Amino acid sequence: MSEGHSIKKVVSPNREAARPDAGSAADRLDSWKEIATYLHRGTRTVQRWEREEGLPIHRLQHERLGSVYAFKSELDAWWASRGLASSGETGQTGLGPSIAVLPFTDLSRERDQEYFCEGVAEEIINALKRLQDLRVASRASAFRFKDRAADVREIGRKLRVKTLLGGSVRKAGDRLRISVQLANAGDGYQLWSETYDRRMTDIFAIQEEIARQVVKALEVTLSPTEKDALGKPSTKDIQAYDYYLRGRSFYYRYAPRDVEYAKQLFAQAIEKDPRYGLAYAGLADCWSYLYLYAGRRESERVQAGRASIQAVELDPESAQAQASRALALSLNERDEEAKAAFETAIRLDPNLFEAHYFYARHCFVHGEQERAVELYEEAMRVRPEDFQAPLLVAQSYDDLGRPEDAITARQKGIELVEQHLRLNPDDARACYMAANGMVALGQKERGREWAERALAMRPDDPMLLYNVGCIFSMLGCVEE
Repeated sequence: MSEGHSIKKVVSPNREAARPDAGSAADRLDSWKEIATYLHRGTRTVQRWEREEGLPIHRLQHERLGSVYAFKSELDAWWASRGLASSGETGQTGLGPSIAVLPFTDLSRERDQEYFCEGVAEEIINALKRLQDLRVASRASAFRFKDRAADVREIGRKLRVKTLLGGSVRKAGDRLRISVQLANAGDGYQLWSETYDRRMTDIFAIQEEIARQVVKALEVTLSPTEKDALGKPSTKDIQAYDYYLRGRSFYYRYAPRDVEYAKQLFAQAIEKDPRYGLAYAGLADCWSYLYLYAGRRESERVQAGRASIQAVELDPESAQAQASRALALSLNERDEEAKAAFETAIRLDPNLFEAHYFYARHCFVHGEQERAVELYEEAMRVRPEDFQAPLLVAQSYDDLGRPEDAITARQKGIELVEQHLRLNPDDARACYMAANGMVALGQKERGREWAERALAMRPDDPMLLYNVGCIFSMLGCVEE
């Protein structure tokens, strides 16, 4: 029998063989590389999905040679069955119920309530994310469209959601007017709208009512537990809530001075409501950030541990609290406990960027490169505009002998840094992370310029000095 003449069709476990006419030539992907590119994942991740999660891969098995292929339509259906949008999809067709909550517009006279507007939207996001049958775009992904004059259909296409919730807030004294609109992202038509004229003390009831109206409009079925969760505010103290929202607003700027402000605001929230679990989680995140990026002082690591314990004790079902605890455990080198807390956070909220991202860093430090890659790739899925994950996963790709993936990741990360700096021109960390990527790609002169740019922003920052020193060492400038 000559080679290649005896061909049999083999399919993945528990999958039926595809019919010969299952897909056209345009629908077919003819290698692991093409499949991985279509799904925006690494080859090994896609191969693991076939082994463990039934990704529909087909094989032509020759006597000495095997080849794989897949159909885009089958991959899309597989992703939809997991409650996700496929990476190759350009519209909303085939998705289950899905929504993005955009940051609300500040219509207050002084225009000084941006933090409050964003906080209201974020609280609605957090409430809706608790629902198993509803896919919710992450805060970071949705908030990219703040202040952008983009068409509803374009936003829906880019976020791969079927519906968009937007609105505005007018705050005057203790009076609130919140207007909300739920729109179909496919055609731009309004599905539901409402205006709430209430007192500030009614803010928690308003947020609950908005979430319930969204659920009703999208015909999402709630379990008894989910019904209870929608009506459970994280605090009942209005002043504590206001401090918490201000703190989050500062923390998301990711600069040492802003994180210090955030730390003070979270502490004030806790003073007003000592049982405010999310405020403790925010405080723990601040201490962890300052330890990681502003000096590595032992006192900061200890404080992160204490605050994170309080967060989990007060709100054990909060993914944010679990992720904060996991990071603090990781910083204290309590490996197995950190992994368990990260896994819990991801189970509670599969779209929590911080859980995937810091878990990936934890695995990288412990030499678990395959797992680190998987987690970094999940972080990139959750927050595709983030520059950190692609720049850091590149090192893991290098260590695993995947230089082409490393090059692609660094190029993507640098591109994202450039976009990020248009809105955050004083982010020194973004500059030196991009500089590292540039030098690794052989763009030495450009990398040096960006490292010096970061150094000029924060010349006395110990962590920045260390990282810029590493870049100069890569350049061969040891004396500098």
